[in-house]
Amino acid sequence: MSYSAFYQESIQQPEVFWDKEAQLIDWHTPYRQVLDHSHPPFAKWFVGGETNLCHNAVDRWLATQADKPALIAISTETNTEKIYSFAELHTEVQRMAACMQSLGVKQGERVLIYMPMIAEAAFAMLACARIGAVHSVVFGGFASKSLATRIDDARPVLVLSADAGMRGGKAVPYKPLLDEAITLAEHKPQHVLLVNRGLAPMPWVAGRDVDYASLRAQHLEAQVAVTWLEANAISYVLYTSGTTGKPKGVQRDVGGYAVALASSMKHIFCGNPGETYFATSDIGWVVGHSYIVYGPLIAGMATIMYEGTPIRPDAGIWWSIVEKYKVTRMFSAPTAIRVLKKHPSELMKKYDLSSLQALYLAGEPLDETTSSWIASELGVPIIDNYWQTETGWPILSIARGVESLPSRLGSPGLPVYGYHVQLVNESTGALCGANEKGVLAIKGPLPPGCMQTVYGDDQRFVQTYWNNFPHEQLYSTFDWGIRDADGYYFILGRTDDVINVAGHRLGTREIEESISSHAQISEVAVVGVEDQLKGQVAVAFAILKHPELAATAEGRRALEAEVMAVVDKQLGAVARPARVHFVGSLPKTRSGKLLRRSIQAICEGRDAGDLTTIEDPASLQQIRAALAA
Repeated sequence: MSYSAFYQESIQQPEVFWDKEAQLIDWHTPYRQVLDHSHPPFAKWFVGGETNLCHNAVDRWLATQADKPALIAISTETNTEKIYSFAELHTEVQRMAACMQSLGVKQGERVLIYMPMIAEAAFAMLACARIGAVHSVVFGGFASKSLATRIDDARPVLVLSADAGMRGGKAVPYKPLLDEAITLAEHKPQHVLLVNRGLAPMPWVAGRDVDYASLRAQHLEAQVAVTWLEANAISYVLYTSGTTGKPKGVQRDVGGYAVALASSMKHIFCGNPGETYFATSDIGWVVGHSYIVYGPLIAGMATIMYEGTPIRPDAGIWWSIVEKYKVTRMFSAPTAIRVLKKHPSELMKKYDLSSLQALYLAGEPLDETTSSWIASELGVPIIDNYWQTETGWPILSIARGVESLPSRLGSPGLPVYGYHVQLVNESTGALCGANEKGVLAIKGPLPPGCMQTVYGDDQRFVQTYWNNFPHEQLYSTFDWGIRDADGYYFILGRTDDVINVAGHRLGTREIEESISSHAQISEVAVVGVEDQLKGQVAVAFAILKHPELAATAEGRRALEAEVMAVVDKQLGAVARPARVHFVGSLPKTRSGKLLRRSIQAICEGRDAGDLTTIEDPASLQQIRAALAA
């Protein structure tokens, strides 16, 4: 079948199409209805069907792949490697599930996971899925204040953490950050289950904190049955930055997600049972959920969980892993490839990479230079793909498992089956023609695997994502794009105030709130500025309560360091601005709206755009002067 026909069936006959795709997973109870779209924009998939993510990822492979590798946990930080077969993974997940149950975790309750990239983190996610608990994974680099907001929103009965992660040879203590977060949070979890790696001192809170090794020892023979869940039960909540200071909890289902992952592993990632998949992301992000933990295992593949950087001990480390474990499919980010490009190619060429069949890249726009370089070095297809935390799997890509269509430099590809993608004029709501810039939107219903709603806030889901265009209710990606005459899409950047730093989505509003908490700051604007390595970086422009403090270069440097330290403490190093500039005024419209796009344009050396509504033209000159200084 041609991809065009495949795609058209998914759009014109979604029930017929997804009924076929649903046969890729195991169902305990058959569904009675493929799609319920009676209350748009909400969609329910596979209504009445009962299944389980853990069963599909682990149990169903025991008959044919029990002794084959399932989880390969590698840490170049601690110089450890361990392979868990499907049988061993099954055992460890049951032990973790028994530990959770002994601490009072029940079906539907939330478990917050704040852990480094270690095997126990994967056990915890799969254990939650097994017993019907709802996991919420928070990236291990997040600071206490950000962690506290997620604790208050998810209200977990249990938090799983560790003494520390490691990055670049240095321990990053987690426990002090977690203790402070629980102090800041209004909600207090009943227990904290801790993996002690022996990397950092770990103060214990009596009656609350529990040692995982000791508790696991009590459950070595545990047999925990799978809890069969209706397809639309919640599988997890994953928080993503928004345009307001409050992060959004992306709520995902069970059945639709399992089907979407099984389908994407077949048609997009072309993975087969017994092969090895290596995604270099972190479980704190959606790529880690979909394509480190669940997707490859659902496909019967071994999945690599990697703690470390792409250049330590040297820039050949990833390629040595590809050779050793005969990786067939690899998933990374353009930022990582740009880092590797700075190192000698010989570090790649010294390894046998003949097992590798394709490299997939996502997280931020892939530039032509990076794509061409890595394609020539590896000699395999480089397949871009574009998606979001909200969708859980690709919106745009090349589904080579259906038809081996060519990639196009700078383009993530064509609309993926199931996504009724449209380019829409932001003002009029009219559909855009070829090579006409518009907002990338999706006509409902969203396909299986996409977010159900914002956790605990249906109204915010509708208001944020579905009410952005006149005349029609469409899902907005908040990304500008164009489509060429052949239907290939190109992503041009955000329409809202979310920036993309090395694949990490950050709300500028969240960073602004953090900077504003500094005693000397009266007002601040944060914009995302193009960066050759990271895609974008945050740059801040702040007005001081006492401008004389920034009268000297030394004073400005000291203040900038203080502001960055505040952001580090509240949001974590990932949100730290690349620069903080001090100005006397910020460019605004006469109605008081910050002209962020104009500030961004000046930072990137572009035209500042339409300034007919600006209140004080001199404020733009202050931005230019600050950058020059």
